[in-house]
Amino acid sequence: MGGSMQGHGRWVGGFWAFALLLAGAGAAPAVPLSVAPPISIGAIDGYLRFLSSDLLEGRAPATRGGELAEEYIASVFHSLGLEPGMPDGSYFQKVPITVSTLRRDSLKMQAVAGSQTLALDSPEAAIFWSNRTESHTDVDGEIVFVGYGAKAPEYRWDDFKQSVRGKVLLVLVNDPPATASEPRLFGGRAMTYYGRWVYKFQEAERQGAAGAIIVHTPERAGYPWHTVISSWSGDQRFLAPAGDAPAALPVRGWITDTAARQLLALKGLNLDTLVSQAARRDFQPVATGIRLVGSFDTDVRSIEARNVVARLSGADPRFKQQAVLFTAHHDHLGIGPAVEGDRIYNGANDNASGVADLLAMAQAAKLAPPPKRSLYFAAVTAEESGLLGSAYFAEHPSLPLDRIVANLNIDGGNLLGRTRDLVVQGENKSTLGDLLRLVAREQNLTTSPDPFPERGAFYRSDQFSLALRGVPALSVAAGTDFIGRPRGWGKAQLETYVAKRYHQPSDEYRPGLDLSGAAQLSRLVLSVGLTVANAPNLPQWKPDSEFQRSKTTQATP
Repeated sequence: MGGSMQGHGRWVGGFWAFALLLAGAGAAPAVPLSVAPPISIGAIDGYLRFLSSDLLEGRAPATRGGELAEEYIASVFHSLGLEPGMPDGSYFQKVPITVSTLRRDSLKMQAVAGSQTLALDSPEAAIFWSNRTESHTDVDGEIVFVGYGAKAPEYRWDDFKQSVRGKVLLVLVNDPPATASEPRLFGGRAMTYYGRWVYKFQEAERQGAAGAIIVHTPERAGYPWHTVISSWSGDQRFLAPAGDAPAALPVRGWITDTAARQLLALKGLNLDTLVSQAARRDFQPVATGIRLVGSFDTDVRSIEARNVVARLSGADPRFKQQAVLFTAHHDHLGIGPAVEGDRIYNGANDNASGVADLLAMAQAAKLAPPPKRSLYFAAVTAEESGLLGSAYFAEHPSLPLDRIVANLNIDGGNLLGRTRDLVVQGENKSTLGDLLRLVAREQNLTTSPDPFPERGAFYRSDQFSLALRGVPALSVAAGTDFIGRPRGWGKAQLETYVAKRYHQPSDEYRPGLDLSGAAQLSRLVLSVGLTVANAPNLPQWKPDSEFQRSKTTQATP
């Protein structure tokens, strides 16, 4: 596999930038860049073939197929000689999940302004649900427009200058727009954490609101309204709030731009005017005088899925209590609506490929000289349900969170051959991205920018759960510049996958896949992890990262 370095832990002369980024200001000795042993293409093929087989029925959480996948992954870890990664001596971390299903015929929701009403119980206008365990939900609260619903000290931005406790919040999707004078405000073109719907609901909870409704436009959300309907009108899976966390919002919802305009017009308010006001730092919440009144019933049940966690202990007694964490989600969508007669959503690329890479990396790590710090390998569950498995691990880590020094995630491996480039989500948020670029350079790889930064991909995969808790984290995927292929071929393949196979039964194993790119990607990720595991100092968030304020104080050995 590419790169001029041979052997493990070779000292690389001239990379003083790396020494400085890990050690901070001042002179520091050169740091060795570790190179992982070659990754077995045959091993990746075998893992991928089984995990994406029809026998596993799409690996939905807490189903027979999902449990088979969990047992298989644990068996592979055991056969490789990795220790169980949980404190109780098990490979399994049980993840309790609540499933809530709206009874569609029970939904009664309307906006009320004096004698005027606007019905909001049609999915063509609005979608409502609850992440609570109660089977019946009532709401009667004034709607307050809160702009983008962001409270971001690093941008000197606060949309909650007044109390909104007990109110129903009407909030815009995405981030406040950058300006000519502040082109990097909220990441510029790239979406930040504050632009994601999950943040807006979480902030509404912290503010003590009675509900929150996000105004949808395809351009600002990054997906059409029918995606909202398909994502939030069926089963909703969620974790119960932690003991010190605010109670979940009684009501969550999305509303179309058209319906939001009609709602505001009940009191003579104009959405365009409000959007313009919301783009300013001096914006104040706007009480509309309109009430959201309604109720709905839900069927609630509990299920239990499992993260699968293994450990390769470090060799240095001073550092082995710290760890580098590798992650990939093992779940997919299970059995669903038939497409051309096929109802099994195998998820070969998403994300049997990532787990196959994870297992092959664990296999290769056993062949490398033992690193100073420990390595943890976690195949997490329920990513497709909202990053639930990784969120639960971050809340209940198998070792103290301040001893997880970095997280490297793979969500969608490479099934198409070797590339010249990589796409790294979170590359510029921490010094971990600077390190990855140096390791990639030694393996004849470059990093390419995210082709769709406005979609906020960093916040949609499992490394986000660790970043949110202060752990420097990246997600690494193949680029589009494929060796031996004409220019544009890789991008065309990606577009075809998104259009025809993403979250479809056709995302399945095919004989003859070129897994040399999977081995290339896996070796790069493992090399980065081994380098961090041997480094004298640790990756840090950069000052302009939104995770800087939630950074944990990293423990000394």
